[in-house]
Amino acid sequence: MSTESADRQRLAAILAADAYGYSRLMAIDERATGAALESGRRVFRAEIEAARGRVIDMAGDSVLAVFDSAVGAVSAALAIQRGLEESAGGVPGDQRLRFRIGIHLGDVMERPDGTVYGDGVNIAARLEGLAEPGGISVSVAVQGAVGNRLGVAFVDQGERPVKNMGTLRAYGVRPPGAAGATAPTAPAAPTTPAAPAAPAAGAAVVHRERPSIAVLPFANMSGDPEQEYFADGISEDIITELSRFRSLFVIARNSSFTYRGQAVDVRTVARELGVRYVLEGSVRRAGQRIRITGQLIDATNGHHVWAERYDRDLTDLFAVQDEVTRAIIGSIAPGIVMAEIQRSQTKAAVELDTWDRTMRAHWHIRRFTREDFAEAARLLEELLRQEPTNAVALGDLAFSLHFAAIFGWTDSPAAAMARMGDIARRAVQADGQDAAAHTSLAIHELFTDRHDEALRRLRRAIELNPNSSFAHGYVGVVHAFAGEPEPAIAAVQEAMRLSPRDLLTVIWRVVEGWAHLAAERFDEAADAARLAIEWNASFADAHAILTAALGHAGRLDEARAALDDLRTHFPGLTLHDHRLIRPFKKPRDQARLIEGLRKAGLAEG
Repeated sequence: MSTESADRQRLAAILAADAYGYSRLMAIDERATGAALESGRRVFRAEIEAARGRVIDMAGDSVLAVFDSAVGAVSAALAIQRGLEESAGGVPGDQRLRFRIGIHLGDVMERPDGTVYGDGVNIAARLEGLAEPGGISVSVAVQGAVGNRLGVAFVDQGERPVKNMGTLRAYGVRPPGAAGATAPTAPAAPTTPAAPAAPAAGAAVVHRERPSIAVLPFANMSGDPEQEYFADGISEDIITELSRFRSLFVIARNSSFTYRGQAVDVRTVARELGVRYVLEGSVRRAGQRIRITGQLIDATNGHHVWAERYDRDLTDLFAVQDEVTRAIIGSIAPGIVMAEIQRSQTKAAVELDTWDRTMRAHWHIRRFTREDFAEAARLLEELLRQEPTNAVALGDLAFSLHFAAIFGWTDSPAAAMARMGDIARRAVQADGQDAAAHTSLAIHELFTDRHDEALRRLRRAIELNPNSSFAHGYVGVVHAFAGEPEPAIAAVQEAMRLSPRDLLTVIWRVVEGWAHLAAERFDEAADAARLAIEWNASFADAHAILTAALGHAGRLDEARAALDDLRTHFPGLTLHDHRLIRPFKKPRDQARLIEGLRKAGLAEG
């Protein structure tokens, strides 16, 4: 096989750099300039590898590197320019060796020896020539891919003529905090309540991108070439649907499908594509039955995060494809989150990067205790000091403020709820395509008695990500508080079907309890509340529903015992306590809760 025929095409972010005025500086002081060049190369290599990029070449005074994402490439470039500036120390400005960096996101051809070539490389080289000394210029593709994720500003450099390519539109990159570097969609910071102090110098937050995954083409084990289309369809649908989760970085099809038909080692694939997780599977057909298997592997240690087998009748090929795709998505998306949470738990505080902090906060929030919410807020506030437009962190902080407000874990629930709205709006502004951000804002709308607005926003979230169990579940919450039991139950059952291992399942069970209570099915409400308590006994509403349902059912001994448990979560509770107020659309639903608690023995106060 020729070398050319073994080359493969892939999508990559290409970083090209050169030392500005290198020849002039060499003529002034060859030894000092050579030492500065070697120092600069060390900075480039360290930051490129830290961002999971790969150095292709460092010939002369130039650098060429590739990344699997534009975010990784821009993060590395910012760190490189910062590191070069720091290493220059007291060298006078006109004697400093400054690098220009250009970044493009596009197709490259990769040879077996790892070198790359093609238009993507050429465009990156032209962009480097448009950058200021010590600066970064990127293409339209990079600007669109990065958006607000890094809190940088993009300065439009306009259409610029470049050699052999006509014109090229470029954007200069300004780091957060630089003059004129206000992110275009970032609103003013909220003023209440005051945020905690910035982390100490020794506790600086290190950026790391979202967890990455490659979906390999599912293997056709049937020996029937026609099944190749079905196997490819499963893989392509999984890639499409996973890409809707903004917390994941999914390798594009044209990269992962280069492994079609090969016997591969997942660790090799992960290393070549720069990912942490690899999903592989197979399809086997026998008559009118089909078997689909899938396994998700953490390539850093070879451990299986998830594995499952699906046997189906082929009454409708496309329906089977859709059903299995959704089942796989519902398992592996939360599976990756749980694996990332567990990974973050093994690290010391000083080792936490941005994603680790987000995952650790994620875990604390879902424990639903006062202490865990305080720790989650601390982690997220620290992170947002350095990444104020991190939509995932903003959404989680809004979610934590919401529960702090309704469960009374703050001196001023009203101020916490108001700040929750500010933070949730910032999350949507930071990433308008993030279903979770829209869901967080919908929760604020619901709990400020705007049921219809909340439902419209949740529908938008589901349009953005039909597999978001978070959005589906909160559709159920809206219906429950609107006094619409059956739609509420249907929505949360869909959420549990989409993500059966989700830590938020306790909320969906609570919603079932609210729905049955509204329908005055008191025994069913008590059963749902008990299921919620089995899932997570810390969630106070489950105990409130159980107590009220038992009170209405006349099961007073059980009701009094349930009331004792409720009081452990709400010390000093009375019938007029603000912690019992929920956004019921119909006053009689709020009254029914209070009356059930009164029957159980809760006093007026």
